[in-house]
Amino acid sequence: MADFRVWRGDTEGGGLEDFKVEVFEGEVVLDIVHRLQATQAPDLAVRWNCKAGKCGSCSAEINGRPRLLCMTRMSVFERSETITITPLRANPVIRDLVTDVSYNYTKAREIPAFVPPPGLAAGEYRMQQEDVERSQEFRKCIECFLCQDVCHVVRDHEENKQAFAGPRFLMRQAELDMHPLDAAEDSGLDRKTSAQEDHGLGYCNITKCCTEVCPEGIKITDNALIPLKERAADRKYDPLVWLGNKIRRRSGA
Repeated sequence: MADFRVWRGDTEGGGLEDFKVEVFEGEVVLDIVHRLQATQAPDLAVRWNCKAGKCGSCSAEINGRPRLLCMTRMSVFERSETITITPLRANPVIRDLVTDVSYNYTKAREIPAFVPPPGLAAGEYRMQQEDVERSQEFRKCIECFLCQDVCHVVRDHEENKQAFAGPRFLMRQAELDMHPLDAAEDSGLDRKTSAQEDHGLGYCNITKCCTEVCPEGIKITDNALIPLKERAADRKYDPLVWLGNKIRRRSGA
């Protein structure tokens, strides 16, 4: 038997409720939540889908740490430990463990899409394998939004949400900026400047908490956010870059 504390409530408020639940060898926390629904709390709301760590639906906080319920094994906890499950703190609660993650989809729509290179049809794109691998890491994202939840820029400061895209979508900006076929600059879009001025890249202070909770092991900070910050700083402050931009503008005029 294991002791569980599960947050119950809705938009009006709520609190933690205690349960004692039977546990079997090899189970994950989502199994226990399903057993609670079947035996003690049939109205307990939880979001889940694949139970294989690939859909990102069952995000919650377990003992204060953002995790996937389906990928957190019961064997990682001490038998005497009380396991506390709460909804994602950075998102408004809908009911019980289900939160409103629409903020993330709003931010996703704000990121300018890939701009195809002119003169090439969709089947004619050619890239070096190392360029494919560089952005492929970021494509593993399952959009569980654990990185968005743990980021203290939005977790502790609700007012920042309007100006800050969060690590998941700054990573998307970095991926597109690294893409050798993205023709955004030819169309007048500077992704580095956009990340800094439109999506709050400067708010990120690279604590690496987003990397630590990523279930896919994506090195969000080291491979996306820090390189993007460096390129944005070069574009804005490097005197040689500034001079080159001046010359190009003058030549174009």
